Amino acid sequence: MTKEEFDAIVVGGGQGGLTCAAYLAVTGRRVLVLEQHTVAGGDVQVFRRRGRFEFDVGTHYLSDCGPDGVMRRAYEGLGLGDRITFREMDPDGFDRIVLPDAELRVPVGWEAYRERVVALVPDEADGVRQFVDLCANAHAHTRRALLGSQDPDPRPLSRQAPLRTAATVDAAMRKAGLSHRARTLLAGQAGNYGLGPTEVSVLAHAAMLGSYLQGAHYPEGGGQMLAAGLMEVIEAYGGEVRTRSLVERITVGDGGVSGVRLVDGEVLRAPIVVSNADYRRTVRDLVGAEHFPAAYAQRADRSTTGLPLATLYLALKRGAMPPLSTNIWWYDTDDIDAIFDELYGGQLDVPRCAFISSGSAKGGTWADHHTVEVLTACPREWGAWAGGDESTMDYGYRRDPAYQAQKTRLDETLFGIAERVLGPLEGMVLHREVATPMTHMRYVRSSGGFPYGIAAVPRQSGGLRPSHETAVPGLFLVGVSTVSGFGISGATIGGVRCAAAITGEPLLAEAYAGKVLGDTARLPARPDGWDPLLASRGSRVNRHPRRVARAG
Repeated sequence: MTKEEFDAIVVGGGQGGLTCAAYLAVTGRRVLVLEQHTVAGGDVQVFRRRGRFEFDVGTHYLSDCGPDGVMRRAYEGLGLGDRITFREMDPDGFDRIVLPDAELRVPVGWEAYRERVVALVPDEADGVRQFVDLCANAHAHTRRALLGSQDPDPRPLSRQAPLRTAATVDAAMRKAGLSHRARTLLAGQAGNYGLGPTEVSVLAHAAMLGSYLQGAHYPEGGGQMLAAGLMEVIEAYGGEVRTRSLVERITVGDGGVSGVRLVDGEVLRAPIVVSNADYRRTVRDLVGAEHFPAAYAQRADRSTTGLPLATLYLALKRGAMPPLSTNIWWYDTDDIDAIFDELYGGQLDVPRCAFISSGSAKGGTWADHHTVEVLTACPREWGAWAGGDESTMDYGYRRDPAYQAQKTRLDETLFGIAERVLGPLEGMVLHREVATPMTHMRYVRSSGGFPYGIAAVPRQSGGLRPSHETAVPGLFLVGVSTVSGFGISGATIGGVRCAAAITGEPLLAEAYAGKVLGDTARLPARPDGWDPLLASRGSRVNRHPRRVARAG
């Protein structure tokens, strides 16, 4: 092969793309990953301010990382078992769901979780148990399907479920006769998929909840460790990860894909292209709807997203608060449906719920300060963000006075929530900034600034999500919109499954069974002062792209 020819090109250096590329690399393929941002990692990346305050973009906690976890086995299968340490969060309460007059500490295990909810709403014990048991059995089925298990099925869903599992969480809760208070306790982690009970499917909720009830973890050293380890594998096997390399088009010939064209005009050839880009943008902009069957292209156009997020990032003096090693889901009401009704209606005068997390506490990197992220859901409408249009990436929103006013208001209200939950912070703030859905779209190029891909509504859940294989020969999909699921764990598992579809080898089953496909001896030594953020800048940087991501 010439220097610019590859066995496979991966568009987008997010978690799914990097995982797929790493597995293709260890199975003998020469792989190129093209990432438009200055750092690979997508939502697992971190950013720093003043050289000392480090914040996670999306790695607040991880599921399926215990000793028997699929995500842990995926990393071990690449030979990274000794390089990625997953720290377990408190098994007696890794999440705290805080209502005005109640608090649920979410423990590991379905039975313990179910009975803790029952203790808070004892008059609804039967309904709570009915709903939780439905979710537990649905999770067992989806996990078996994911791993391709040949074990006998648990009780068929059609025999034990009080309604179709294709229904919404709202429908299941109504069937169980649950009150607003019980609904809020049970759906209090809704920010993990960005939808309220009336929209999210039971299967999606069960998959999210069940994966965390097996144990919640956080990668020691922060989310960037995940991306940096995968890049070490790719490069150790002769692959490349190029940053500041924005793909303009996935080229298609008579026989299928032929490679990609960058915005600076460079053309790169490969018989296989894996898109880790946004699903709708892949179909509509990168490939072109004309190359897909009409029904597939229409399905992509009709796909919907959930509620995007805004985040307040705080660096605080060490004495500002005790270490926050659990996540807090804070609500100012016990009626979660009222909150989501307001958001669906475009209202965000004062956030009424928030997720509060500290990566420095969970990652064991405490120094002389705390880092805290405060997240809240936002309305879908772009009008709330001062006229931005997601069809153009050149909108100068950062100079728009209306956008800046909205951002300032979010900063003040989220800071107020932080003080309500953590206590007075006057004189304790070392750094403070806000990221909006526009920021996320700028960095990750996601439709609507939504971090979870297409929304996990019933018609877009489970096996109804896009497959890793497509009707275009040589084109494959990875990422949070695909059939393998949303979130960091879902994207990771999907990366392995996509590589398996390309190679024809049972890579996920082999990794889960303990097979190590990667040769640890080929991985580079990490010198003193090794920095995962610097290591994620790529083996080759396009110094003069026409368009790159900028801060928002």
